[in-house]
Amino acid sequence: MGHSTEHAAIAAAVGALMPRARTELAELVAFRSVADPAQFPPEECRAAAEWVAAALRAEGFADVAPLDTPDGTASVYGHLPGPEGAPTVLLYAHYDVQPPLDEAAWTSPPFELTARDGRWYGRGAADCKGGVLMHLLALRALRETGGVPVGVKVIVEGSEEQGTGGLERYAEAHPGLLAADAVVIGDAGNARAGQPTVTAMLRGMVLVRVQVDTLAGNLHSGAFGGVAPDALAALVRVLGSLHAEDGSTTVDGLAADGVWEGAAYPDEVFREDAGVLDGVRLIGSGTVADRVWARPSATVLGIDCPPVVGATPSVQASARALVSLRVPPGVEAGAAGRLLADHLRSRAPWGARVTAEVAGEGQPFRADTASPAYTAMAGAMREAYDGAEMAVVGQGGSIPLTNTLAGLYPDAEILLIGLSEPAARIHAVDESVSPEELERMSVTEALFLRRYAAARQG
Repeated sequence: MGHSTEHAAIAAAVGALMPRARTELAELVAFRSVADPAQFPPEECRAAAEWVAAALRAEGFADVAPLDTPDGTASVYGHLPGPEGAPTVLLYAHYDVQPPLDEAAWTSPPFELTARDGRWYGRGAADCKGGVLMHLLALRALRETGGVPVGVKVIVEGSEEQGTGGLERYAEAHPGLLAADAVVIGDAGNARAGQPTVTAMLRGMVLVRVQVDTLAGNLHSGAFGGVAPDALAALVRVLGSLHAEDGSTTVDGLAADGVWEGAAYPDEVFREDAGVLDGVRLIGSGTVADRVWARPSATVLGIDCPPVVGATPSVQASARALVSLRVPPGVEAGAAGRLLADHLRSRAPWGARVTAEVAGEGQPFRADTASPAYTAMAGAMREAYDGAEMAVVGQGGSIPLTNTLAGLYPDAEILLIGLSEPAARIHAVDESVSPEELERMSVTEALFLRRYAAARQG
């Protein structure tokens, strides 16, 4: 079967499967699978894991089972043996999702897949339950057009968004389980809709909890304010020390001068992607690509303090925050976390007691873009996207398992693709996926598996 004929057959197969895919994605999105028992019942994650396991069994996968990982969550594994002598490809996605934030702010319910303006809205629709469907669609299309040409392992993680490291530790304890010749991480995305993209670099991530204590208990702000040290004001000062006047991240001892040498990220495109308001300046120095892909960035993710509604006139005795630090390749995440914690403790004003502890981490990653798998992916993307050339970019986010796999299997070729693109608004209110991107990326993955099998066996 020639390339154009094969492409047409696979594209037709995926197109015919799309109504079923929408139904299945709606089922999967309906699980409130936030991997934090303080926010949602663990049963929601377990039910999502069972859904994934059942889907893999229906596709003929063997050894399908939820793997109970050390952080108390379950990742789903399955193996589909390939033809004699064929390479093995590991396909990754995750079924856990970010919390929906303010559910009332969503245009439609976050856990109810809703079609609107040519997109499908719901928490996890793009990140990364849509990725689960992308893998299923590719495999189904291959089966309908001559068979799956490689051995396939699938791993669908249950706690990627929480950064608690369960699957990384499980993989390290079972080093043969996820071994493969190539790994397709389906949790990245395209630079923009219609531009096929592979992500060749990921920043690592460290989470640090910081707490400030100043008093034995809250005090009346009229009777004691102006003398009694306010823990919330102290915390604000500590957190303010993480950024210079221009907004650059400043953590003592952490280099922040990296340069990105790949595809550019124009300022005006970034402003549009990020929805930066008119008149508001971008922060930091260097190019946008330098700042989001090659340099560290600190973000205050949350602060525990009294809400505005219902606040009382009190001097606060305690306050705490969760800080995220993204670090580029070449920086070890654990060392960066220690630097951040030391920095926060050293900035305590007024003798306030500041504690800081690392709550989670994931290592950065850089891929070898000259490998055969990248050549196969470039060809697959060119076909699926009507001649568009594959873009190679970095990503400011983190996928902790990626670096674990690179360490366990140094000869494996690792590619990052996916359904996210700027309009998807992953992690935000009104997350969505483009069904056209789901369709074309599923075609891409199917074509890639064919091309890769031919390259490895030819």
